[in-house]
Amino acid sequence: MAKDPLLLLDNTTLAYVLGNGEYRFTNLKFEEAKAIIEMKGDSDVVRVFANPDLEHTMYEYLEIENHNFNYQPENEMQIGQDAIAFKLYITPSGTQPIVLGAGGQEAKKIKNIYIYCQHVVRLK
Repeated sequence: MAKDPLLLLDNTTLAYVLGNGEYRFTNLKFEEAKAIIEMKGDSDVVRVFANPDLEHTMYEYLEIENHNFNYQPENEMQIGQDAIAFKLYITPSGTQPIVLGAGGQEAKKIKNIYIYCQHVVRLK
């Protein structure tokens, strides 16, 4: 029997796959999430979300190596299955400083982006 793949989730897909059952959530440092993903390998990781902004953030800022993880919508987690949830939050900027771009054009900061990771496992 094949082992269930590691699921990569975002805010929306996490809420969707949590059906009946009991789950354990553990906060992860970015380095820990990266190590878990790299340990599994491409064939044992499935991307459940379709969010290009989150993917860019994972690869560019969290320094997770750029992979072409298979996309597969999931509607539930199996007992014993693991997932990493990338929770992305965007808030308005408290200050809106004006900066000058390379061509001298003005640009305003309009939002702040925050992300954290959780390891999720279905227990029952």
